[in-house]
Amino acid sequence: QVQLVESGGGSVQPGGSLRLSCTASGINISDYVVNWYRQFPEKEREWVAYITRERNTHYHTSTKGRFRISRDNGKNVVYLQMNDLEVEDTAVYYCHARGPEFVYWGQGTQVTVSS
Repeated sequence: QVQLVESGGGSVQPGGSLRLSCTASGINISDYVVNWYRQFPEKEREWVAYITRERNTHYHTSTKGRFRISRDNGKNVVYLQMNDLEVEDTAVYYCHARGPEFVYWGQGTQVTVSS
């Protein structure tokens, strides 16, 4: 059974940092392009960043310079390091893995930024 499990969410003050993890089981994450998405309350899910199998990365303009996506294929994990967090970053963050045949989603982890 394939699972993507996000962890590392929580509550921080503006300017703080969090590192989200997306841990895969049942697949080799190295075979997948991995995206992070986020969903604000009562809004559509928004793409945040992706990392290719070759470790090329791309970011939403609102997160560029503050967020960093990386992967550790040996641990079957993709990370999202989030620095200088803003109140507007408050959302549920989801991991998404896209392979040649299948797409998988995690269940999400809540990130709350408030003073």
